[in-house]
Amino acid sequence: MKGIILGLNAYHADAAAALLLDGSFAAGIEEERLNRVKHWAGLPRAAAAAVLTAAGVEPAEISDVAVSRDPSAHLLAKVLFALRRRPGLAALRSRLENHQRIRGLESLLREAWPGAELRARVHAVEHHRAHLASAFYSSAFEQAACLTMDGFGDFVSSMAAVGRDTRLEVLDEVLFPHSLGLLYTAVTQFLGFPTYGDEFKVMGLAAYGTPSFLPKLRRLLSLAQDGRFETDPAYFLHATDGVTMSWDDGEPRIGQLWSPLFAQDFGPPRRPGEELTDRHRDLAASLQAAYEEVFFHRLNALQRRTRQKALCLAGGCAFNSVANGKVFTRTGFEDVFVQPAAGDAGTALGAAQYVWHQVLGRPRSFQLEHCYWGPAFDEPRIVAALKRQLPGFETTGESWRSKAFGARRYPGEPDLIRDTAAALAEGRIVGWYQGRSEWGPRALGNRSILADPRRTDMRETLNTRIKRRESFRPFAPAILEERVGDYFEISYPDPFMTKVYPVRPAKRSEIPAVTHVDGSGRLQTVSRRQNPRFWALIRAFGEATGVPVLLNTSFNESEPIVNTPEEALDCFLRTSMDRLVLGDWSVERLQL
Repeated sequence: MKGIILGLNAYHADAAAALLLDGSFAAGIEEERLNRVKHWAGLPRAAAAAVLTAAGVEPAEISDVAVSRDPSAHLLAKVLFALRRRPGLAALRSRLENHQRIRGLESLLREAWPGAELRARVHAVEHHRAHLASAFYSSAFEQAACLTMDGFGDFVSSMAAVGRDTRLEVLDEVLFPHSLGLLYTAVTQFLGFPTYGDEFKVMGLAAYGTPSFLPKLRRLLSLAQDGRFETDPAYFLHATDGVTMSWDDGEPRIGQLWSPLFAQDFGPPRRPGEELTDRHRDLAASLQAAYEEVFFHRLNALQRRTRQKALCLAGGCAFNSVANGKVFTRTGFEDVFVQPAAGDAGTALGAAQYVWHQVLGRPRSFQLEHCYWGPAFDEPRIVAALKRQLPGFETTGESWRSKAFGARRYPGEPDLIRDTAAALAEGRIVGWYQGRSEWGPRALGNRSILADPRRTDMRETLNTRIKRRESFRPFAPAILEERVGDYFEISYPDPFMTKVYPVRPAKRSEIPAVTHVDGSGRLQTVSRRQNPRFWALIRAFGEATGVPVLLNTSFNESEPIVNTPEEALDCFLRTSMDRLVLGDWSVERLQL
């Protein structure tokens, strides 16, 4: 082989590993799927072992290790900021300790694989360059404008570039403390959602309010003609006192970001669990509107500069699917690719791709057309899980039954698809567990919970019975790719569930469970080529009901998405799902 590159997102939230074989993505997984701690930050030892196992690679065979952090990047800017702002000692100490771990990564890897002769070269790839690489080098575009935005990484919160063939040319960047991502996180905290990664809740909540606070939020932002922006540091603690952040071997935590001045201008903060009021909903709507103004200011300036028609997006802000879905109507871009693991996990892939193309100068030969790059488990493992977790389960025949459950192994896919589609059409909630798990935070038909989108009560049923989460959060429609134009006002395909499109007004009453309060849906287009079994299920449901759409949500309940058959069974048994399909096996909760 020409090269085996292990990419790592280490000592940062959403720690992950990705493996490239001769420039092609072979396997990728987030550490949280293995240790069951959401957004886990640290060294992804288990994830690294998992991707090597999936590809049949030994540690000694790795030619290069790429980590998506470079502590030496922007060193002068960091020193000048520290001298000028004098951040708190606790915050400064936590950054230095984190940087030391990145610098000592080679020795940490040797400890992780004792006895292995690790000969790989270790490359430190700047955080946002890894983001850019993960989007551009995974796309089908020979050239494209590229943009990243997030909280910050390696002292940068946004980076613009143009990609041509194997090269990325950085055009500009927005340096710490100015950050659109941290603005979104600060308001998310202010609205009573303090857990790392809660921003998507506020994005969903925004549809219930009106942007009455937008004029006030605009005063916190300054837009430059070249597309860059600044935030007013007086409203944020990270720019003045420093904010403690925990990125080491556990769930990541970020201290309070908003300052007393923010509360003075926007009223008292909401306590977690406190009732949501119109003021909270309006602030969420205003935040989304302010975000979009800056986002499209940045995009339109980037297009004027590059004159490109294709756009690649990455960074945590690229999960703002509401804004992404408006790119076609608010910019001149005609093609958009959003990397499915657009957040920090995706930098593991991007760091490896950056080394392969930008450092080693190797040609492009890979396109990310699907996201099924995680582990798969064979039928013996599924049967072993059934024996272990269903008392009295036997496999002497093709079916089994107890007082509470029935199980059946389908000898052919058509019968499995027909019976599952019929159960969905009858209002059953189905756990759908197939093949390799998804790369990124979205369940896209291999680790999914599925339901009938036609039922007006299905969203409330899922939020209360299964997901046990806030009632205002929407669910996503998975639709046959060839039918997307029949149901959505924009027909551009999106297999990764990264864009929100308006549902056609005539169709909103047909699929109420996946139509948000503002008439939109964060869709997943499903093609026969990318996921033939899931496509067949949606088609069978469409033939039975006239609606080629399924409600699709992640297979979990207040935890990371299930990884193993045992975890899928455990989630099924402790919730109120009606049916679980594991490969060719179907387990049904009997109606007593």
